[in-house]
Amino acid sequence: MPAWGTHWTKALGLVSAADSLNNFTIVICGPTASGKSALALAVADFFNGEIINGDSMQIYRELKVLTARSRDEETKTVTHHLYGELSIKEKCSAGAWLNLAVDAITDVRARGKLPIVCGGTGLYLKILMEGIAEVPDVPESLTEDLHQLYEREGGVAFHKRLSIVDPESASKLTISDRQRLIRAYSVVEATGRKLGYWQTKQPAGSPVEGQFVKIVLTPPRDELYQRINHRLDAMVSDGAVEEVADVLEKNLNPQLPAMKALGVPEFSRYLRGQIGLNEAIENVKSATRHFAKRQFTWFRNHMTADLVIEDFGGTKAAFSRVKALLGTLSVGS
Repeated sequence: MPAWGTHWTKALGLVSAADSLNNFTIVICGPTASGKSALALAVADFFNGEIINGDSMQIYRELKVLTARSRDEETKTVTHHLYGELSIKEKCSAGAWLNLAVDAITDVRARGKLPIVCGGTGLYLKILMEGIAEVPDVPESLTEDLHQLYEREGGVAFHKRLSIVDPESASKLTISDRQRLIRAYSVVEATGRKLGYWQTKQPAGSPVEGQFVKIVLTPPRDELYQRINHRLDAMVSDGAVEEVADVLEKNLNPQLPAMKALGVPEFSRYLRGQIGLNEAIENVKSATRHFAKRQFTWFRNHMTADLVIEDFGGTKAAFSRVKALLGTLSVGS
């Protein structure tokens, strides 16, 4: 945790405002490597809060290095929830995460703490704040059959199949977006109705009571990309490749969500002798930069922020702006 978080609290003699913010949930989000965790730690320390994971891959316990999960000393200082919660053998859907997150927020509030959701998975944050479409369950056997069909025919042919039965969904998806293509097709096959039909039945509001305070980090892209590159180098030194080797030893279904985490496909190719280590590292860096670019676009188009910080989260200036905003809310509540 940034040393200045606790230092400021003691030096200024300020009392925790968690009691005055008991109807709020803080959401700290932004692209990967933007400093979300550092900011969340400082806010949690100052406002007597606890941090809830809003990242789709940090929920898997075996991917600690690759997902840059919070260090042990940080989790001892501030309580963290839903980090390393599940095995990579499990499939965590958005709906499953939502149920876990709602339970965690309820628990944090019940103990008089401020819930702080921290992550970069836009869909998770969206359904937390707006609710989720009640799409009926699809049989696992059907999903598996469609995965095999995609393998046999390829993305172009599968996309054409979907465009016949659900042209609206197909128009929003690229041929490489395998998971969503299969999801849309499976819903039509299983229910006889298009995915859009079920999405129109989305609940009117969040399953969480109270008000959300949305803080979005948007640091300069060139600086962010440099940070991504440096962080990946550090991950390799910390055992990222060995982490993927341990994953491969489990012989898991390649369609499991964790098997598509940034770094797993690329380092898997290296470990199988298909590419060299330097090429694998560069491929992970490139994939992560493209992922960050997509996150920038998503948050710009889908998130109406209460506070936009055009800098990295782990700075005194960023914390000062958040402190001022939450201080205003606690006074006005």
